[in-house]
Amino acid sequence: MPPIVPVILSGGSGTRLWPMSRTLYPKQLQALYSDSSMLVETARRVSGDGFTDPIIICNGEHRFIVAEQLLEAGIQPQAIVLEPVGRNTAPAAAVAALMLTNKDPDAMMLLKPADHMITKPNVFVEACLQARKAADDGALVTFGIIPHKPETGFGYIHKGPALAGFNSCHRVEKFVEKPDVKTAEGYVADGGYLWNSGMFLFRAQDYLDELSKQCPEMVEACRRAVHLARQDMDFLRLDEQAFQDMKGNSIDYAVMEKAQNVLVVPVDMGWDDVGSWSSLWAVGDKDTMGNILLGDVIAHDVAGSYMRSSGQLIAAIGMKDIVVVATDDVILVAPMDRAQEVKEIVKSLDDLGRTEQTLHKRVYRPWGWYQSMHADTHYQVKQLTIHAGGVLSLQSHQHRSEHWVVVSGEAEVTCGDELITLAVNQSTYIPAGMKHRLENKTKEPLCIIEVQTGSYLGEDDIERFEDVYGRT
Repeated sequence: MPPIVPVILSGGSGTRLWPMSRTLYPKQLQALYSDSSMLVETARRVSGDGFTDPIIICNGEHRFIVAEQLLEAGIQPQAIVLEPVGRNTAPAAAVAALMLTNKDPDAMMLLKPADHMITKPNVFVEACLQARKAADDGALVTFGIIPHKPETGFGYIHKGPALAGFNSCHRVEKFVEKPDVKTAEGYVADGGYLWNSGMFLFRAQDYLDELSKQCPEMVEACRRAVHLARQDMDFLRLDEQAFQDMKGNSIDYAVMEKAQNVLVVPVDMGWDDVGSWSSLWAVGDKDTMGNILLGDVIAHDVAGSYMRSSGQLIAAIGMKDIVVVATDDVILVAPMDRAQEVKEIVKSLDDLGRTEQTLHKRVYRPWGWYQSMHADTHYQVKQLTIHAGGVLSLQSHQHRSEHWVVVSGEAEVTCGDELITLAVNQSTYIPAGMKHRLENKTKEPLCIIEVQTGSYLGEDDIERFEDVYGRT
């Protein structure tokens, strides 16, 4: 059997898990149910015998966070592919399939989202290895989750008879849309329906052949996007024009619902798409009162609730079936059964032109991160942490000057033609219009307090002259 190449889709914004999940730091990059991010957990569970190093497909805005998380976890991807825009799962799978068949016409690929939870990874791996024989025989295989309750938030797969000799693979009778409650209850009672997990296993060439029958223009657009792609440091940037001009679609609609040789493997692997705070509560370990309390939380007479703080103290009294999530800049409070409606709050923030749906107060950059500590009309105080070896771009600001104070570590500062080394408690001043750069040449993190003053303090007041990370 050929080894399986995991293709991990790390796109999407995960708005239903706001305020932790935000556009520039979505749920797959968050540690929501373990000490590692969902992306890292996804990569780890397919890193053993029978699997190759993964291909990651992600949004270009997330590239440095993705690369850093994988590096810290000791995971070496074959490639990190950057999509210029989101076009759903069918084109993403086609891009990976084209890359693989260029090297190996018999390549086997496992397509899976980065933001799903699987509590029984060994069961999942065994299901993949069982399905590999059928996929090697030309089948397009999906994984159906054995349902333990009526669920209206998932699509379903109606399984047919098992195929002799293919280790628990069943013919797919049909894919069905998300049902209402009564229909979902009927599906569970029937016993022949499975939740659609959105994970697939097939030979790359078989997928391309089928997609070419159904959506030939998509395959050609993806072929152009890969052919014209350019290497940018550790990332492969797909051609923007070719990808933008393409009409997107999901694998289900574009291929699986139309193809003939489609199989499903029923599996109970502790799967959940973790699409809301209530689903995180449902799958998590609870205390004797039915609560999940994470971070700095004190609860008195609270039951059946999910409370999580990544900073400030949450103190709750006399609550039942409530979600409370506190970050540095937002507190979300909602009844458990209405947690899905958080997307309406996100839409309102968009309509109001606010930024809380996009950014955390802590903003990650390839060199480290910064966090606003206080801001007013004409000044702002930030904390900057620069990783060992990190270097900011050579830049200038038209409307603001900056004062830097070293809190810990050692900074090398370029200010015009002058090069300065600053130790702890030392500071320097960067006038408006002056070319400058900040660098950490040590092996320890560098912490800086930055005080900005000026008529305009927006992040777009920056002109870059040189950047080691290829930003403009």
